[in-house]
Amino acid sequence: MAISKTLSQFHQCSVTYNSLSPENIVLTPLEGDYVAKFIDLSDAVICNDEQTFKEMMAVDLTSLGLIFDQLFKAEGGGGEASSAAAAAGGDNAGGLTNSRRVSIVSDGGEEEVSDHNRNVRKRGKQRAPGEGLPLYLGAMISALLINGDDNDASQLRYKSANDVYEDLKAMVAHSSSHHQSSSLKEADFDNDVTIHSRLKSKDLFYGRQVQMSMILHLLQSSTMLGDQPMMALIAGYPGTGKSTLVNQVKKPLADKNGFFIEGKFDVSVRPDKVLASALDSFFASINASNAGQNTYMSMRWRINDAVGSGVSCLFDVIPSLRKFMTDSTEVDRTEGRNIGGNLMGQRLKYMFCKLIGAISCRSTPLVLVLDDLQWADKMTLEVIRMLMIDPDIHYFLFLGCYRENEVNESHMLSANLNDIREQGINFMTIKVGAIEKESVNALISDVLCLPPSLCRPLSTVVHQKTGGIIMFVRRLLISLNDEGLVWYSLSSHRWMFDLQKIEVKEMSEDVVKHMTEHMSRLPKKMQMGLKLCACLGPKFDTAIVEKVQRGANIGDNFLESCVDDGFLQIKGDSGFYTWAHDQVQQAAYELIPLQQREKFHLLIGSRLFLSTSSAEIDKFIFYIVDNMNRGVTLVDNPQQKYEMAELNLRAGEKILERHSFQSSVKYLMAGIALLENDSWEKKYGLTIRLHDAASEALCATGDFPKLTALAEKPLIYARCFQDKLNIYNNLVRALSSSGENEECISRCVSVLSQLGEFLPKHITPDIYREEVAKVKQALIGQSKQDLLSLPVMTEAKKLTAMRFLNHMLIATYSTNPPLNLLVVFRMVRMTVDFGVCNISAVGFACYGAWLASSPNDEYEGAFTMGRVASDLMKKLCGAEAEILPRIYLLIYGMINIYKEPWQASLCKYSEAFDAGMISGDTEYALSNITLYYMLSLFNCGSNLKETSQSLHKFVKRALQYQHQTAARTLAISEQMAYDLMGLKKNCYEAHFGLDEEALKNFFVRNKLANMARNLYQKIKYVTYMCGDMDAAAKHYDLQEELNANCSVQATTGRTSFFFISTFIDGLIGLYFARKHREDEAKWTHVAEKAIELMKKWTDSSSWNCANKLYLLQAEYFFLQNDERAYACYRASITKAREHKFNHEEGLAHEKLATYLLYKNQHDEALQHFQNAKKCYATWGANVLVQRVEKAITILSPLCVGSI
Repeated sequence: MAISKTLSQFHQCSVTYNSLSPENIVLTPLEGDYVAKFIDLSDAVICNDEQTFKEMMAVDLTSLGLIFDQLFKAEGGGGEASSAAAAAGGDNAGGLTNSRRVSIVSDGGEEEVSDHNRNVRKRGKQRAPGEGLPLYLGAMISALLINGDDNDASQLRYKSANDVYEDLKAMVAHSSSHHQSSSLKEADFDNDVTIHSRLKSKDLFYGRQVQMSMILHLLQSSTMLGDQPMMALIAGYPGTGKSTLVNQVKKPLADKNGFFIEGKFDVSVRPDKVLASALDSFFASINASNAGQNTYMSMRWRINDAVGSGVSCLFDVIPSLRKFMTDSTEVDRTEGRNIGGNLMGQRLKYMFCKLIGAISCRSTPLVLVLDDLQWADKMTLEVIRMLMIDPDIHYFLFLGCYRENEVNESHMLSANLNDIREQGINFMTIKVGAIEKESVNALISDVLCLPPSLCRPLSTVVHQKTGGIIMFVRRLLISLNDEGLVWYSLSSHRWMFDLQKIEVKEMSEDVVKHMTEHMSRLPKKMQMGLKLCACLGPKFDTAIVEKVQRGANIGDNFLESCVDDGFLQIKGDSGFYTWAHDQVQQAAYELIPLQQREKFHLLIGSRLFLSTSSAEIDKFIFYIVDNMNRGVTLVDNPQQKYEMAELNLRAGEKILERHSFQSSVKYLMAGIALLENDSWEKKYGLTIRLHDAASEALCATGDFPKLTALAEKPLIYARCFQDKLNIYNNLVRALSSSGENEECISRCVSVLSQLGEFLPKHITPDIYREEVAKVKQALIGQSKQDLLSLPVMTEAKKLTAMRFLNHMLIATYSTNPPLNLLVVFRMVRMTVDFGVCNISAVGFACYGAWLASSPNDEYEGAFTMGRVASDLMKKLCGAEAEILPRIYLLIYGMINIYKEPWQASLCKYSEAFDAGMISGDTEYALSNITLYYMLSLFNCGSNLKETSQSLHKFVKRALQYQHQTAARTLAISEQMAYDLMGLKKNCYEAHFGLDEEALKNFFVRNKLANMARNLYQKIKYVTYMCGDMDAAAKHYDLQEELNANCSVQATTGRTSFFFISTFIDGLIGLYFARKHREDEAKWTHVAEKAIELMKKWTDSSSWNCANKLYLLQAEYFFLQNDERAYACYRASITKAREHKFNHEEGLAHEKLATYLLYKNQHDEALQHFQNAKKCYATWGANVLVQRVEKAITILSPLCVGSI
């Protein structure tokens, strides 16, 4: 390298040496390198004529080649280390340690080369220059020694010494970073003399250093910090190397003991199976390895803890998970099989999130890669969104690739990404475009083992023709090799190319067209095989190829040839083949003329169907149906259409069982489209089955407009009412889910009337009293045990009626409360008259909630109904019933609050949340968790700091499932905690982009009465506790105004917050009553009403309400200047302490201290202020602590103990 550097410096000064030989070169060590000095400049010439200079410079380069040829061979026959060292002029270059002349050592001893025009003497057989050296060096020497008169080879020779110097530098750098680099080794002539074989061993990762550093930074953050999921999207045109870029993560991830899960969408494959298939492949690889390792055992435990028995619902979609888990946990194989489609969709999304969260942890971080997101389905995109905002997922990085040219602002992927941004999740978009010319040159240099300078003419043309698209570069090099325009020369031991022919070669600017043109030159048998396989999709095995090729000669070794040619890849030992790239599949598909494609698909589908036995049909059903459906327009025969419709039904029902709802819709709707107009008469069974299954699938996907349209014909043409019921059932579920409650109610009333259950459309007070009397009459003499001993309901009509009453129960709750009560009453009466079913438990629970909130306050009766509902649910449905979240919400949220300690309900809300998420009933799951936090903060006085931290996670969880009502309710509780803690945090801004006033106006403007009421109650509570009495009174008035103006009032139950709201109302009333203003009567009435209610509640549950009643009575006696106030204050403190209401104990201490101040009893007042401070500090209410501290500071100097 030092020699070429010095020669380059000579040439840069227009000086040619003309007598370059080893005896005229002296190498001097310098700072770990060498400097070459040329001596004897007698033949050196300064050239002023450009042509003469070029000719004489060529002589110098030839001499340099002769020196290199002998020098490198003398240094160990081309060994990598010695060659690199010799190139650098290092210590191994002739064993030099001090300045000396260069000498060549051969078998016969030292041999000097002094004449550049004579050939080097050889012993024995004559050998070619560069022979026996690594390909890189051999090519370099060969290029130096090419005869300048050889016009054909002139483009392959060196033009300057500086190019030689730069190429040697590149070789040394490459050697130091790639210890086993193939570019420095001799070729394996048996396997490595085609570009395709060379490319198969290459990663083809060039020119992506900036993008790679961005991904590695994300990987580092996600694996080291792990506080939240991280995400990056890789966008680029097809063939730009997006997947290759992502694959670079594998090694650094493996170094961190991480897991890599990858899936790929395809335009012709069911998209809703991609994520499940990726997870299945991941667990299959673990099962194939040593699954007893501690890492995997730990993962089993984490999955079991996170998912529990709900893991069974994943077994249908991830079969390998069953094998992985069965050694560690016993699961119910039937659990969840009867869950409705819409709940199953929610359940699967939740389970995917929990499963991925369990896989990823600090010791085993996870990277999930999904390629070609432009073809992703709605459910998978929803899972991605949920993963990114899941508060329980850590040490997780999601990488998604998509084609930038196929995704615009209206694309489903764009909408999903906007949703993620709106929820405060930041992610990185990494653009991957064409690689630069120098990167193409580096690729070609590496593949051809040629020095970069020698590749530059070729890489310039290749870059120009391909635009730098990496896949196009790859395919072009292969085709040039196949056409003989790039070849390996055995005579010169290097790769050669015909630049002139390559430059004039005409080719398509599109990679798919280019590959199609290349394939069209293959043998006819090969082309036919490629066409057939292109129609089979992205993945297939040998068995399906054997079936489809019958009658078409594709050769005996077709699949092996496709693998050798780089068209196909074989997946391990699975026997399955995949296309090397979807663009390759598209190129093969383009071999089929456009006008013949439908016929070709139909032929393949028919051939498969006819050659498949009934026992095998399920194995090949999707290959058959997918191809037949592509040729459906060519089918005119009605009988054939019915056969195809039957096959689509079979495919749709099969995939529906696997919970791939969107794919099921595709097959079922295709089957319906094949039906003739007279199918309701000639093929009634097939027609009604298709419509039933399609309605189920559409309901699960949430495509309610299409479901409504689908339901029209079966509701008209079905032969009997019984055949319409499943359509009606799915239709009313869809109407309820989409918020069309009035239409849902109307449909249910119509169905119920045909089932013999008539409900009035308009409910008068007389009708209401009559229905109340009927249900009470039905329950006379019925003890708890009697109700639990009722027979099981068996009459089909009554069971169906209960199902539709259940639909009405949800639809009428907020839109028609009087009718809601009648539905509850009817459910109870039908249960008593005809027996029990699982829905009966819901009816009894609702009835109990009504009893508890009725004017007669029938708390004991309500409690009994709650016990009946709970025991009946366990008896009929088991401990993990789908209805558990609804039952617990009613029992522990609206019934037991009047009887049992509030603290006892907290664990039940948590249990209901977990059960609801596992079953897919996210609405009731989140409703339970909102009650948990309302009860925990407002009623039980849990520590504010700890509670707010977990609350924040559940707000994100509610947003994750897009339940705005639950998210807002939880956020109100979260903000209450922040306000009392004295933190300047605005969780409304963080979650919704609004401040509290804007949120209040939003609720009022959109007539969200319940949400506005919750917010008013929170503000009223906080302002009262903080001593802002005017604000508290203002929000009391706003709340009352809202209640008076609200046209719809819920009448089927009250939650625990009603107790606290009433309690605070009474305290506010007593405060302002003591002001003796003109509104004293109003506030006195408010207080007396609160005391009256609290007395009734205390009689039912002294634990929950006694301390509140005592405090209200104490404040009332204070108003009346009654000495009994002191005893009531003391009793309130005692009861609050005994019943673990720490926050209300502090309030009672503070109120007593205020009373004692009024009585001028400063010392005792100070003591109670100090006790209040301790209670508030334990609660975490720093604002209240600071307020009490001010009182203590003012009062202390006035006390005897301080003097």
